[in-house]
Amino acid sequence: MAGSRPRLARSVVALGVVSLFTDASSEMIVPLLPTFLLSLGAGPATLGFIEGWADATAAVLKLVSGGLADRAKRRKPLVLLGYGVSSVIRPLVAFATSAAQVFAIRFVDRVGKGIRTSPRDAIVADVSADAHRGRAFSFHRAMDHAGAIVGPLLGWLLFAKAGLELRTTFLCAAIPAALALATLVFFVKEPERSAPPVYAQKLSFRPPAIPRFRRFLAAEFLFALGGSTDAFLLLRAHELGVPIAELPLLYAALHVVKAGCSVPFGGLSDRIGRKRVILAGWVVYALVYAGFGTATQPWHAWALFLVYGTYYALTEGAERAFVADLVPAEARGRAFGAFHFTTALAALPASYGFGVLWKSVGVHAAFGCGAALAGIAALFLAAGVRGDGRGSADSGD
Repeated sequence: MAGSRPRLARSVVALGVVSLFTDASSEMIVPLLPTFLLSLGAGPATLGFIEGWADATAAVLKLVSGGLADRAKRRKPLVLLGYGVSSVIRPLVAFATSAAQVFAIRFVDRVGKGIRTSPRDAIVADVSADAHRGRAFSFHRAMDHAGAIVGPLLGWLLFAKAGLELRTTFLCAAIPAALALATLVFFVKEPERSAPPVYAQKLSFRPPAIPRFRRFLAAEFLFALGGSTDAFLLLRAHELGVPIAELPLLYAALHVVKAGCSVPFGGLSDRIGRKRVILAGWVVYALVYAGFGTATQPWHAWALFLVYGTYYALTEGAERAFVADLVPAEARGRAFGAFHFTTALAALPASYGFGVLWKSVGVHAAFGCGAALAGIAALFLAAGVRGDGRGSADSGD
């Protein structure tokens, strides 16, 4: 039909299904993890330490896997290895008896995430047309969030309704993880690469030397310093009066907004420019964090979580499409590695610092600091990175 949008590449759809199953597996555990850690005697600072170190580990491996993805003739084996590691280790949290064991399991889980993320994003960029790249990445994120709707709902049904113990609920996460691996093996096809680019024959992990790209990374790092693990938002919601049994439902509602809004906002970035959409998302983030710092009622938590979902929908697809736009195709693995490394590198000081600030100064200071840093990062992005990057993978300013 004339004027209809072109279909997404089959591998984009398949990778979306993989992410749906993977996130369903992960999110059967994550919303209940803060409560589980509390039962093991761990507090907010320990939670921040575990999540921060896990994400920082993933950051380093995203950088490494990005360099390997540019050098290799095939990127899919790295993707399969990463998903395989996470799928095997994640359900073992059911057998943890200490916070240290939870840390070890989350650590290895994030190792898998670090291995797979950069080569997977490079495949999505390779099979997507420039003019529709925002929609392709946003579709992938929407499927990821759809899994994050299914996962908490399954966790809630098994734990709150079926009466299973937390540990049994965690163990059931192995089922969607296995489905994710099967989909990846049989349905994801990557473009044929006859030979790696000449300059990439020598393994390199440095980000492409493109000024606008590097300034974008600087803005992302500053923004990420003001963030924290979403587990703190769940902890804050419980503090505001949301019952433990409703936390998976709250988390699922967040992902309903993410999944429902991601593709429209991704398409919007294809039309009006990536940077404008990203800036809108960062402003929403700053307002939501300020709101969590001043909230007093359970319904405040529900409302803020729903608005928070629009931040993700605005930024996740647009940021990845922006990265692909700013660099040449042969450097996309390293570019995505640098992007994920930069954002996740800030995870340790951000999450751990957030937990310490919450404990030592108070919840208002922790969320207020996050809101302020997000606002400063938005100003830096607006002033320091020219243009919107669509189809402009050049080395100039």
